[in-house]
Amino acid sequence: MIPYKDNNPTALFPFVTIGIVLLNIVVFLYQIASPSGTEKIVFSYGAIPHYIVTFDKVQPIHPVLTIFSAMFMHGGVFHLAGNMLYLWIFGDNIEDQLGHLRFIIFYIFCGIVAAFAQVITSPDSFTPMIGASGAISGVLGAYLLLFPRALVHTLIFLVFFVTMVKIPALIVIGFWAIIQFINGLISTGFTREGGVAWFAHIGGFITGLFTIKLWLPRRSKQ
Repeated sequence: MIPYKDNNPTALFPFVTIGIVLLNIVVFLYQIASPSGTEKIVFSYGAIPHYIVTFDKVQPIHPVLTIFSAMFMHGGVFHLAGNMLYLWIFGDNIEDQLGHLRFIIFYIFCGIVAAFAQVITSPDSFTPMIGASGAISGVLGAYLLLFPRALVHTLIFLVFFVTMVKIPALIVIGFWAIIQFINGLISTGFTREGGVAWFAHIGGFITGLFTIKLWLPRRSKQ
């Protein structure tokens, strides 16, 4: 099940959403073009739980600052494409509701909480966390609360047959959230030395879901 657009019009042009997408693409291109190699950049600027907990400064920047740099780094084309697709579909509507400045602060806030949610569950890990998934999960949580009935155009794959259906956001995002929680619970039984940061997704999603109403600007009474 792959969503590719929604039927939810906006009044504001999504400058911030587009800007975040472009920034992620530029950073990824830098990663793969850098003479030092992608792996070195990831270990230099990715968020490594052990260093964040201990404040050990073995990276070029302070470990806490890697939480921000890691939000704009990705491990591959599909990682980047998947994240940017979800941000493109759902981010513009949250930006429309919050306004440009509130949206970027909300986005970064969700990313920060998401990172710490993963750090708390694996404080001894030396595996770098990278990706916009945590922040985008917050956007999904916000969208689910504000627009549960919005229709999302979704590709459904049935063996060799592909079809497009319009599914309420409650089902599309709800299904995504269930997968995150199930995988998060499963991952607690294994040594987490790589793979997906499920608890970052869960932390970001819960943050967006339960705080979005606090971020909404007050509407003036007519």
